[in-house]
Amino acid sequence: MAHLTPQEAEELFARSGGMTPSRSSLDRLPKAVSARWEGQRTRFEECVRAVEEVPAEAVSVSVSLDGVMVPMKDGGRQRKRERALRTGKETRGPAGFREAACGTLTLHDAAGNRLSTTALGRMPERGKRTLKDTLEDELVHLLDQRPDLEVVGLADGARDNWTWLHRVLPEGSRQVLDFFHAAQHLERAVNCAHGDGTAKARAEFKRLRLLLRDEVDGVSKVINALAYQRRRHPRRKVLLRELGYFRRNRHRMRYAEAQAANHPIGSGVVEAANKTLVVVRMKRAGARWLLPGGQAVLTFRALAKSGRFDRAWGLLVGTYIEHIETHQAVTRSPQRQAA
Repeated sequence: MAHLTPQEAEELFARSGGMTPSRSSLDRLPKAVSARWEGQRTRFEECVRAVEEVPAEAVSVSVSLDGVMVPMKDGGRQRKRERALRTGKETRGPAGFREAACGTLTLHDAAGNRLSTTALGRMPERGKRTLKDTLEDELVHLLDQRPDLEVVGLADGARDNWTWLHRVLPEGSRQVLDFFHAAQHLERAVNCAHGDGTAKARAEFKRLRLLLRDEVDGVSKVINALAYQRRRHPRRKVLLRELGYFRRNRHRMRYAEAQAANHPIGSGVVEAANKTLVVVRMKRAGARWLLPGGQAVLTFRALAKSGRFDRAWGLLVGTYIEHIETHQAVTRSPQRQAA
């Protein structure tokens, strides 16, 4: 059920033979099991990661989190559309969607190659509290084993993400704003200055993008170039906004230094988690979720994608086992009593 819809799972069981659970039973099962997991989640997570060891070749760990919109049954879809109509706003858009959260911790070797990734997913929750707490616990577990690991925080420009990362990352950790997002902001600024899609804008974007990525303190040169355009076009608000974005995040845009240390400069791993955990399974045509059902899918899908499902399932199975002690007289057979 972490990978298939109830109907698909029902068809698979029917074809493979053996058990033939109904679609409705398959729909109820993950919710019931997930409720038991959530009741002891912290303890279960501790047990799952307790047996994991950091590979000897690991030299760094990157921590990243992001959000992805999920279609919700209780997302106020109709109410939001009616409010938009009353105020004369466009009614198209993600009404009825709320933001789920994904997080990753990725171990890298000295060459920057990815060794392993732990993925986490949580349904919409104010401030991503549960995801952040779990990510912090995972990071502490890794650093307890290997205090020498270099830590890299990776995220887009959302301020809430960086407020949390700044708090939990060890002193001296590297903070990297995803280069793809930075390039998007740079392109918007350049298009505003030189005309959207013009040859001049394309050439200038290419030049500044390479400066930003490959030159030491390239972000300062980008800021100077945008500041010059801002002085030339003082009424263009997009330029002012994007210039502020680069100034605010300049200490997270030292991409040449990060590459020299074989640290990642893109948040592709957590973007992939968004896709594999949420988009592929939960954003199918007509899909709508409530919190319990959505969390059931996210929990077990993340465990499976992180290679943790078997250990987690063993813990859950144990909660369904009752140890019963009987008196010897009760267990003795009649034949043995006669003898």
